Amino acid sequence: MGEDTKEKDFVVKDKRTFDESGEVRQAEPKEAEEKKITGEKQTEKSAAEEDKFLPEINFSNFVFSLSTTAIYHFGDLPDPVSEKTEKNLPAAKQTIDILDMLKEKTEGNLDDKEKELIDGVLFELRMRYVKEK
Repeated sequence: MGEDTKEKDFVVKDKRTFDESGEVRQAEPKEAEEKKITGEKQTEKSAAEEDKFLPEINFSNFVFSLSTTAIYHFGDLPDPVSEKTEKNLPAAKQTIDILDMLKEKTEGNLDDKEKELIDGVLFELRMRYVKEK
């Protein structure tokens, strides 16, 4: 019991004799199995570390996320992979429509700051869309 202070992980092992195609399953070496488990633990740790840097999930951040998507589609922000900027007005309009739907569906449930935020964002994005059109 030297590891009584460490947490035990739950491991699921497929012990079926046949694989999905009906062929006899080859036994995996124990070393490969241990590498899989270690890799899964590292992935879990990486995901937990990434969560530390993500903003809080709330209505305001959701609205800002959608507005950033619309700004991206207006061609103001470059694609992170290709580093090219491209306009996609139909996608920008769709994002504006999503924000409008969100405003309608949350009518009466928003506090004053949230209502002011979504109204302001929608106004700015609509004016920008008209300018781009």
